[in-house]
Amino acid sequence: MRIYLVDASPYIFRAFFAVPSSIKDREGRTANAIHGFASFLLRLRDEEKPTHLALFFDRNLNSSFRNEMLPGYKQQRELPPPELEAQIDGCVRLGQALGIPVFISDRYEAEDLLAVLCRQAVAAGHPVHVVTSDKDLMQLVSEKVTLYDLARGDRYDPAGVRAKFGVTPEQIPDYLGLCGDTVDNIPGVAGIGPKTASALLQAFGTVEGVYQKLHEVPYLPLRGAAGVAAKLEASRDSAFLSKRLALLPEEAADEAKAELESLALRAPGSELEELLDEMAFTSQRARLEAWG
Repeated sequence: MRIYLVDASPYIFRAFFAVPSSIKDREGRTANAIHGFASFLLRLRDEEKPTHLALFFDRNLNSSFRNEMLPGYKQQRELPPPELEAQIDGCVRLGQALGIPVFISDRYEAEDLLAVLCRQAVAAGHPVHVVTSDKDLMQLVSEKVTLYDLARGDRYDPAGVRAKFGVTPEQIPDYLGLCGDTVDNIPGVAGIGPKTASALLQAFGTVEGVYQKLHEVPYLPLRGAAGVAAKLEASRDSAFLSKRLALLPEEAADEAKAELESLALRAPGSELEELLDEMAFTSQRARLEAWG
């Protein structure tokens, strides 16, 4: 099996801003993100040759269950342009019309749902390719899981994650717990940056380990180590909350159940023709009709 699990939102956003807005559907509505997302799917199929594929979408682009823990989670982001938000359902419909299993939830983010199927496939002994540009999903990387950003051509195995962040894949939630993530508005520890976070985790392993041995932090070979210890003490609650925000919860399994066999590529259904007409596909039409 060549299993590819796709975090769709980054590529829909990329398509919206990269493809001319002059592309319209049959009713004259902007359809550039849908056409760009179709190009992304065709490229993925042709270059990577997956045998099994699933798409994961965000229903709510700026909120999820994490806002119950931190009301400000992702709230610093500007709302997406209405022309983009209006096309998300079209991208979902395109995936469904191609016969690709689609997962979307009102409560969980795409990454949470993707993690469920990734763990399921790994438990069954299969290698997995996670297609995303989101560093949060690097926590899934292992000897059986590779993270691939098709747009940039970057691939990460465990050694690649360590080279980029200075921590293991399993430590990514701890890393974000300490240095935070401005993209998602995860606060981390005020004054702790990526290099200090990785040094602390190399020394103590986890956020829990850092706080269990907080008295040892002033003796680490870090610039201003005593000040680092004071910053950690002042932001103790924030560090633990931030790690929780970065974790991919097992509870999402209730909304992402699927047999791996159902992810196998297949020929599209009859509804594809209607969708291609509605979205005014021309140059890509024959390739989409030959999907599977």
